[in-house]
Amino acid sequence: MLRRGLTEKMNARSPSSQSAFTGPASHVAVLLRQAIGYLAARDGGIYIDGTFGAGGYAAAILAAADARVIGIDRDADAIAGGRPRAEASGGRLTLVEGRFSALDAIAADLGVVVADGVVLDLGVSSMQLDTPERGFSFRHDGPLDMRMGREGPSAADIVAVASERDLADIIFTLGEERQSRAIARAIVAARRERPIVTTGTLADIVARVVRGRPGDIHPATRTFQALRLFVNEELQELEAGLAAAERVLKPEGRLVVVSFHSLEDRTVKTFLAARAGSRGGSRHLPERKSQAATFRVLTRRPVTPEATETRDNPRARSAKLRVAERTNAPARSIPGAAPLRLPSLAAVLRGGR
Repeated sequence: MLRRGLTEKMNARSPSSQSAFTGPASHVAVLLRQAIGYLAARDGGIYIDGTFGAGGYAAAILAAADARVIGIDRDADAIAGGRPRAEASGGRLTLVEGRFSALDAIAADLGVVVADGVVLDLGVSSMQLDTPERGFSFRHDGPLDMRMGREGPSAADIVAVASERDLADIIFTLGEERQSRAIARAIVAARRERPIVTTGTLADIVARVVRGRPGDIHPATRTFQALRLFVNEELQELEAGLAAAERVLKPEGRLVVVSFHSLEDRTVKTFLAARAGSRGGSRHLPERKSQAATFRVLTRRPVTPEATETRDNPRARSAKLRVAERTNAPARSIPGAAPLRLPSLAAVLRGGR
């Protein structure tokens, strides 16, 4: 199955007004005004919010035009929380529990062949961070989980069996942590004494190795970030999601992506640069036949939050918005970025490469 739960079937276009689409969200959508402006929603259009979360982007789209939105999220809690919004939308909002890497297949499953826009708000949500039971944050002690969905191995599973080499590579590559090898050694030594099953335990282990200065981020921040990205396969998901958006968008349809991590932004930038022009050979690779551009980049430089937004919402500080418009060229089958040199989840669970 491409989806595990469908909370509402796609209905015919409804004249219901935005006043019916109510309900406060605990998560503040970052760069919302700029994202919706670039999306340029219009009446009768179909838009895909691949990271529904608390529904901020979906609500703004439905307020901007008499359009329909397919909201996708791999987190069952987000889908459950969005049900009142869907019921109040007059049939304009459809919610699906699933991964945005399959957004084109999910849309097709609903009878939607092409879409007018796709928006992706990457990373972990405020609701997930603020729920200790989800294990994303060390601010409150909780189980070392970090899964955006509820399937697959948790962060505790990875920490329990990953080799020292794999742990170091994961933390260095995905967390950009210079002291990754020392952290990996400390984790392996600590788990010999007792299992590492809570966020507080892991944070304490890292803090004993990484000595921060006053004003710096918490010493465990990069390690937690790396494990979260790895457990959820977020960069692979992003790469596949960008390709899925390329397949589903109609000519002049807009792709809007908000990222918070340098590796995420680099993936989006690389993908759009590849799709916006022809890629020939190099001195290391044979010449390739030129391919027509599938996207026209609308943001030469990423859009960043204004000072007022970062003041009111500190989460917005690292946000970057990139936008591109689909051309009429056929979607490409080649990937947009080189894969990371990391073991797979399955390889780590087997004990290493």
